[in-house]
Amino acid sequence: MTPGHTVAPTTSTSGSDGRVLLVEDTPSMARVYLEYLRDLPWPVDLAETGAEARRLLAQAQHIAIILDLRLPDGSGLDILREIRAGSSDMAVVVVTSQGSMQVAVEAMREGADDFLTKPFPADRLRVTLKNAVERHTMAGTLRRIRAEIGRETFHGFIGSSLPMQAVYRTIEAAAPSRASVFITGESGTGKEVCAEALHRASTRKVGPFVALNCAAIPHELIESEIFGHIKGAFTGATADRKGAAARADGGTLFLDEICEMDLGLQAKLLRFIQTGTFIPVGGTKLESVDTRFICATNRDPWTEVQGGRFREDLYFRLHVIPIHLPPLREREGDVVEIATALLERFAKEEGRTFTGFTEPAEALLKLLPWPGNVRQLQNVLRNVVVLNDGPIVSAEMLEGPARTLGGAMAASSAQAAKAAGEAAPSAPSTGPPAAPATPEPPRAPTAEATPTSGDPMSGSAATGGPAMAGGPLGGAGEPGPTEGRFDGRRDANGLRPLWQVEWEHMTKALKICHGNVPRAAALLEVSPSTIYRRIRQFGDPVAGTPPTEGGSPGGG
Repeated sequence: MTPGHTVAPTTSTSGSDGRVLLVEDTPSMARVYLEYLRDLPWPVDLAETGAEARRLLAQAQHIAIILDLRLPDGSGLDILREIRAGSSDMAVVVVTSQGSMQVAVEAMREGADDFLTKPFPADRLRVTLKNAVERHTMAGTLRRIRAEIGRETFHGFIGSSLPMQAVYRTIEAAAPSRASVFITGESGTGKEVCAEALHRASTRKVGPFVALNCAAIPHELIESEIFGHIKGAFTGATADRKGAAARADGGTLFLDEICEMDLGLQAKLLRFIQTGTFIPVGGTKLESVDTRFICATNRDPWTEVQGGRFREDLYFRLHVIPIHLPPLREREGDVVEIATALLERFAKEEGRTFTGFTEPAEALLKLLPWPGNVRQLQNVLRNVVVLNDGPIVSAEMLEGPARTLGGAMAASSAQAAKAAGEAAPSAPSTGPPAAPATPEPPRAPTAEATPTSGDPMSGSAATGGPAMAGGPLGGAGEPGPTEGRFDGRRDANGLRPLWQVEWEHMTKALKICHGNVPRAAALLEVSPSTIYRRIRQFGDPVAGTPPTEGGSPGGG
């Protein structure tokens, strides 16, 4: 029987899309397997070599492949890895000979759905193939449904994680009200998107939405930007000009980065909020407007009040309905949904053919801390789309720009916190404390500092939590040494730190697999995200790249 031969099913193929590829180099066995498969509702293509299998896979859509691992021109494992490196939903059943169980186990780790050991009866082949196809069909349908649900946007937001669902409920409840809303969150979390959502969901949606970034306007001009000015009020004022307050009449006024406003102007803003009236710069006539106030900051507003940089009375006037936007790293799987939407948009804009991400790439998206949040994710994906072409984004495409852009953002954030003399909080306080704070006693280790799954080496990928106290990601209050990490030191009982043993074992696996992270993860029986996390912490032992988190075992 010649390679590329196709056997049509004897039963009707109505409602059964796709084909099955049989890869078997022994002609007699190929004829037997084709006879076994004749009654199934899919046409079967035959390939006797790896090269022929690759050609047929490229020519037609296959829903399943029956893959002999021993081929005359290579290993079937290489074909399996190529299939799983893409985004194919193809079911894979591998065929091994007696005494090759170790190879079968490796194939399962590489993504095979099931395996058969020669010889096997016809019923075993048919049932195994049908089950594998059904599992993949159901998994593909579930992914499509999740994608359709997840991609339904909420007034510009993408994501269905529990933290964002809480935000959506607050927006829906607050939108019809006239009460002021104070939005907090890190840079890039979508504070202006939240303000626009409040406006669009309110009864003022037919009115104007006016946004003003207080940090982007020189202090000497911001009063004019808010309240406007009359001709001749100052040098350069050649005509009367309406400010943001007047333009927002009947709608919503959004004051972004309000904590950057001077204390003197804060007093004028307070009176405007209280009375709804203002006087333009250089004017004498009192003007009245009807507008709703929404403000935002990436700082902790109560900390600014305590530091004397923000008026307490203005804080209480504006901080009526607080909304805190969670950082991207705390939004569970939203990063993949957002990245998919951004990839489609950027690919269309740049004329590229990208359609999705490989599984290792999705794992890396979930793993990265994204200090710049959605704005950083946009930059990374734009970089990937411009410098590469599809159809699939791999982890290797993401690693370079994510490391470069992420490191720059992390460094700038650290410098900003140092210049301000304080670290940015993960979530702002909701107001003044009810009682003076007292030091808390030392706490016992919690579930956040210990693994919750059967994998002793994997930490919390969703929250970026440590794998173990004092381990490579650092436990709370247990910083490790920053130099001589692999010095072979032991304690009085002759024990070595667990993180050293863990990383040395991962390094060995990476070198065996020539830097292939998914393959090394399969050998170690851990998630690829666990190894990516360690590489980010300690550097790549194969490529020789430096760490991106300072390399300190205790540094989170």
